[in-house]
Amino acid sequence: MSYKPGSDKVLLYTVCILTFLGIVMVYSASSVHATAKHGESSYVFFLRQLIIAGIGFAALWVFMHVDYHFFLKPRVIKAGIVLTAAALFFVFKQDPVNGAHRWIRFGGGISVQPSEFAKLAVLIFIAWFIHRYEKEINRPEHFFKICLLTAFFAILIGHEPDYGQAFTLCLIVAILLLMAGLAWRYIAGAVLFALTFGPLLFYYLVYKVDYRWKRVMVFLNPENDPTGDGWQISQSFIAIGSGGFRGLGPGDSKQKLFFLSESSTDFIFAIICEELGLIGAALIVAAFMIIFYRGMRIALKSNDRFGFYLGAGITLMITLQAFINISMVLGMLPTTGIALPFISLGGSSLLMNLAATGILLNLSYQNKRTEAE
Repeated sequence: MSYKPGSDKVLLYTVCILTFLGIVMVYSASSVHATAKHGESSYVFFLRQLIIAGIGFAALWVFMHVDYHFFLKPRVIKAGIVLTAAALFFVFKQDPVNGAHRWIRFGGGISVQPSEFAKLAVLIFIAWFIHRYEKEINRPEHFFKICLLTAFFAILIGHEPDYGQAFTLCLIVAILLLMAGLAWRYIAGAVLFALTFGPLLFYYLVYKVDYRWKRVMVFLNPENDPTGDGWQISQSFIAIGSGGFRGLGPGDSKQKLFFLSESSTDFIFAIICEELGLIGAALIVAAFMIIFYRGMRIALKSNDRFGFYLGAGITLMITLQAFINISMVLGMLPTTGIALPFISLGGSSLLMNLAATGILLNLSYQNKRTEAE
């Protein structure tokens, strides 16, 4: 992969290291499951992740060399919104997997998770919209347009169901609006709405849905049912505690041996803690802190407000997902299906995050070029 002079080397190298570490950890965490549960080669998930990483780096290279102003074109924005919305509707025509309609399957083991790409499409639209109407963002018609579009996608994603992704999308949009100078009357209105209707929504969407309510109870009291509903988080704690300071060593995890389910996806950070210890876990956290710092630095140095909101949105999208996933594994948040960016097994997440990083790198290149002029 050729490097574009002027792009942020620290950001690029950090993302490359996380991705390659993710490929190695996916093999470590999934090899036994691939052979014993699926009757396939122990390398099957490793090879899939490796292929997706190759496609993802190709996408990163392409977007790193495409001027980010390309995304200012109305036809590009409309195409992104329409195509991702259509894909989110189409997932409900697919057979559910574990009770969820999240993937479009094409056969041959190939599947796509549209909600991953919808987040990026929505963030590009929000960045364009705020850039265009920033001085008038507090006019009710502009504010409610953003709210309606965000709610439309959040409801579709939530109905899959995938409340973790829906919540993350809403949170990022809210932060971008605050950055744009959203008036306190809207913030107060949102708080009032949450206080008024929040308990009702919680009752119907969480309390009345058995498995979601169990997740809340497990989060509040994980030790109460360690062999039942609390099994997953209890095994995560065991993996983390077993790793100690230096870890058991690469490939030597015990919890991946059918104790911790989702060990290569949502809970891969627990396996990292077990095999690489506190040192490895701290380096992962430090890497995401570097991504946050370099990404926000790029956004703040942007030549225009579109670049600022686009860069900030992409940076938040990557780092908030990492924060939520790590917090979930550590028992600081209820269990949700948020992947650890660049590391968890999952083609759509890896491809989308690498492509988004390419946009961020082009933004840094454009900043450097302007400074040189």
